[in-house]
Amino acid sequence: MPDVPWSKILYRVLSWGTLAALVVTLLLILRKSPPPEVPNDPAAAARIEQKFIAAEQARAAGQPAEVHLDRTELNSYLAQNLELEGSAPANTAAASGAANPDPAAGAPAGGAAPGRPAGNQPTVEEVRSTVKDVKIGLEGDLVKAYVVFDFHGKDLSLELDGRLGSQDGYLKFQPVAGRFGSLPLPQSALDSAVQQLMASPENREKLRLPPDISRIQIVNGELVISYQ
Repeated sequence: MPDVPWSKILYRVLSWGTLAALVVTLLLILRKSPPPEVPNDPAAAARIEQKFIAAEQARAAGQPAEVHLDRTELNSYLAQNLELEGSAPANTAAASGAANPDPAAGAPAGGAAPGRPAGNQPTVEEVRSTVKDVKIGLEGDLVKAYVVFDFHGKDLSLELDGRLGSQDGYLKFQPVAGRFGSLPLPQSALDSAVQQLMASPENREKLRLPPDISRIQIVNGELVISYQ
């Protein structure tokens, strides 16, 4: 039996190895990671309303005002105000008269911009229109976002850890880690994607903070909204 050239053996090994790597990558992406644990508190909505009312009263009296939301309160607020794919119209009564810390929360669900030129970055509305579930964790100075979105009928999950803040009147997010399904994302890809998304002219105005809010940040596991 003639010897098989080493070049052919190497080619077969590389071919099968590449195929195996692609299959594993695809399986990791399609495998949703478990969502973070968020305690359920029926009284959270009432607390949020009282916190915003107290902040408005302090501002009316000429005093500095801050609103502190823990992860339970923040997720309750998002559930009431963030319209997701297939959800009923959001109930905004709990935060009437209050500034919305989520710049995209006021946009209509499914509002993908028609006729967007090929190659342009997706808008906040287009990204949000595919989102089916959002859970937010707060840890130290980090926000941990868990998102489930619809991709051509398949539910995929995305996890993003980063530092949330504000700069020059705009919301700012600095990613520090990410996972697509069960596949870890390289830092360079995270930085590039977030920078392009937030720098897009269509998105920049959506990320502008209301004029009465001076700063948003995560401090000791709480979202802190500081008013002018």
